[in-house]
Amino acid sequence: MTDQAQTVAGAYATSDTARAPSRTQTSRAVTAAVVGNVLEWFDFGTYAFLATVIAKVMFPAGDEFAALLGTFGAFGLGFAARPLGAIIFGWLGDKKGRKWTLTFVMPLMAAATLFMALIPSYASIGIYAPILLIAARMLQGLSVGGELGNAVAFLVEWAPQNRRGFYGSFQQCSTLGGTLLGSGAAALMTSTLSSQAMLDWGWRVPFIIGAVVIGPIGWIIRKRSEETPAFAQASDVAPPPHRAPALLGLQACGLVIVWTVSLYTLLNYLPSFTQKYAGMSSSAALWLNTAGLFAMTASIPFWGALSDRVGRKPIYAIGCVAFLILPYPIFHLMLEYKSALVVGLVQVLGGVLIGIFSGVGPAVLSELFPTKIRTTWMSIGYGIANAVFGGFAPVISISLIKATGSPVSPAYFVMLAALLSTITVATIRETAHQPLQ
Repeated sequence: MTDQAQTVAGAYATSDTARAPSRTQTSRAVTAAVVGNVLEWFDFGTYAFLATVIAKVMFPAGDEFAALLGTFGAFGLGFAARPLGAIIFGWLGDKKGRKWTLTFVMPLMAAATLFMALIPSYASIGIYAPILLIAARMLQGLSVGGELGNAVAFLVEWAPQNRRGFYGSFQQCSTLGGTLLGSGAAALMTSTLSSQAMLDWGWRVPFIIGAVVIGPIGWIIRKRSEETPAFAQASDVAPPPHRAPALLGLQACGLVIVWTVSLYTLLNYLPSFTQKYAGMSSSAALWLNTAGLFAMTASIPFWGALSDRVGRKPIYAIGCVAFLILPYPIFHLMLEYKSALVVGLVQVLGGVLIGIFSGVGPAVLSELFPTKIRTTWMSIGYGIANAVFGGFAPVISISLIKATGSPVSPAYFVMLAALLSTITVATIRETAHQPLQ
């Protein structure tokens, strides 16, 4: 072990028997992971909800479709950077510790977000505007790529054995909490400012707040936390996993496909979709999306706790089957009725169902891997799935509609993702009632 790990291990071990951490230590650790994650995802998620405004500022006028596609392309490239961040910071999490890595990624996200807020418009600097926008999104992607695996491992490794699903769900609650704050901030700005004020300066305000006010708070809280007992006590020589790490990483990727596609199609992309095809105003679309995110956030701890009782596989399978069956009917209903009530019900139902993956996923992904390779391979599997399927879900949805002429076509993309994840669920073992490796 490193000197730091040996020091921390001494705080938890007496002779040959490990001593359970105190409630104060656990509470401090959970707070550090949750608050920091909220702030990271406020910065990262706000972009999607301001996409239609950013498209007009950062891309040439005249082709609304091309501008929106370019904006969501930059959104996707932020996800494309996540596997690189996952590899770098996942490895650091396994070598230097979860706490060290989580503390490092906070200022990286703040710097990238401030960079984005200060980019001049296309009217001012031309083609350099979208280039700089892409660079800022990729820096954000690097930070988020390192956040997921380390935050999940941090929470699950601090959890009591019979509550890993519940504790792990806090990571996704905080992720959605940050995204919810981003959606709410975007809705508030669009509701209180004129369209021209939003274009001139209003869209920059949430990014500036996230970078210069909220980011430092998260860094301080994480700096004061402690390393996980599991990492501190783990040997530098990892026990062999029950399957090859690459195969476990592939399983992790397969589990995440439906999770990320359903999230970024039915929640992040839907405000733009409902404005264009369901007759929603920009403020109504954002407030309805906020309701869906709130429903998802509220449901996550329930699903995580339920998986502690009945197992990970059956709960996760329920979510997969739901997204095999429901996407076509719900897209059809939104397009048929074009009412705020229908769109709101779709977003709330979608949020609760996606909450299954967010509630169970952190624990089941953590439990696939031994402690000494957990953050590396979990981050890689999750990052690849998000980069290939999730980050480009809005672009894929827009392109499918363009190619087929049918606004319902994104439903088929979600259904395909659900099929791939359903197959993966059948290949994993049940781990809810087994000790961490």
